[in-house]
Amino acid sequence: MLAFAKDITQNKPKTAKESENDELKQYMDYQRKLNHERLVHHALDYAKNHLQLNIEKADGNEEQLNDYLKNAFPISHRFGDAERIMLLLRKLANGQNASNNWYRMNAYYHALVYDSMKRFVKIYNQLSLDSPDKAKEYGASEGVQIDFDDWVYLYFPDLDFHIGRELGYTHYPFAKRNKAIEEEIEKRMQAGSSREEALKDIKDDYEMDDTAIKVLLEKPISNEDMELFYTSVENPIYEALTETEDGRWGAMDGESLLDHSYYMGSHLKVWEWRKREEVEEEAESVMKELSKNSQK
Repeated sequence: MLAFAKDITQNKPKTAKESENDELKQYMDYQRKLNHERLVHHALDYAKNHLQLNIEKADGNEEQLNDYLKNAFPISHRFGDAERIMLLLRKLANGQNASNNWYRMNAYYHALVYDSMKRFVKIYNQLSLDSPDKAKEYGASEGVQIDFDDWVYLYFPDLDFHIGRELGYTHYPFAKRNKAIEEEIEKRMQAGSSREEALKDIKDDYEMDDTAIKVLLEKPISNEDMELFYTSVENPIYEALTETEDGRWGAMDGESLLDHSYYMGSHLKVWEWRKREEVEEEAESVMKELSKNSQK
């Protein structure tokens, strides 16, 4: 099984405070309708199968195949050709389907999973509207569309591989970090450093992974970085997330890191819901105004 920031085998999460907070409960009700294992499995399977179809369709036409790669894998096409990306997808799929080990991904793999899931979720959500019965066959959710941005916030450790590319407000925690890093890079480059030198200078300050630096420099993935390190599922790698704090963290008194992440996620969703409501109210106001004018 692939090891994300949270355990993707846990599909019915609960938080300590949702009974006291209607918005948090609404958010958690949504979380309990997702099947993360199936979602990741189908996203990788879709990416792998459609890459194979397009390799065959291109029939040696490198320009056509490269255009597909840029569209389907906007980040990860920068560090591997079709053959290499196919190999990485197979490694990810094999890791995801293994039940006896957790497989830890580096930034190269995170970028590829991000690309694959973003594309699949868009297709899945449209399918859930057009053909709900077909969408149901995937088993990725219980009759709800999947919020990709929310999923990324909860299950990715960071989006360092995305530095230099726009992130929406729903990615606020990652966007804030990435913006700070981007500003530090720009400051050093203006002082005469190369992009590579700037990244190496700030790497330790931001605890950036070596492979994240390589992705940002668009360096092809090496055989060494293609390794997926693993540990037994018996190893409690997520134990720290569920430990209840004893007041040392102030606002997190009586809560676990897992509770806190869901609480923050619900806040990000509330911002989105409220923004949507504002847009709908504005649209309704415009419609009423148009109606008045048409009656004059």
